Amino acid sequence: MRVAVITSSDSGYKGEREDLSGSCVQEIVKSFAAEVVYTNLLPDTQDILEKELKTICDQNLADLILTTGGTGFSPRDVMPEATIAVSERMVPGIPEAMRAYSMQFTKRAMLSRAAAGIRKQTLIINLPGSPKAVRECLEYIFPELQHGVDILTGTATNCARK
Repeated sequence: MRVAVITSSDSGYKGEREDLSGSCVQEIVKSFAAEVVYTNLLPDTQDILEKELKTICDQNLADLILTTGGTGFSPRDVMPEATIAVSERMVPGIPEAMRAYSMQFTKRAMLSRAAAGIRKQTLIINLPGSPKAVRECLEYIFPELQHGVDILTGTATNCARK
């Protein structure tokens, strides 16, 4: 599976803060034997985020885009809006599952506005911005993502289990 990792952070983009969550995403992806083919750290600006997501999907650069950051209540947190704007089909079960799982650790998980969607043959998933929350969510969902991506890219054709 080819994975792109996009971090949305004004302070990280300005060099004022180290991108720990993006590094965490990369580490986890590699631990599941997937390939990180692209990374970028962008400001919390919706049109810039949309353009980046579209480029990766439309040029078939990755099968999965994992974003981190920009899913909270700050006026600058616009990653879900960017994801929704570029997606052709939404995948609400993934962020629902992440929130439900994370609620076991913190009630603040209910405040996540993460979204997930599909554009062409690429799945986009918004992850939280903290390394701890990234680890909790991504390690929980990643084992099931390969099957979804296989269906999306046409390498598998049947979801039914025997």
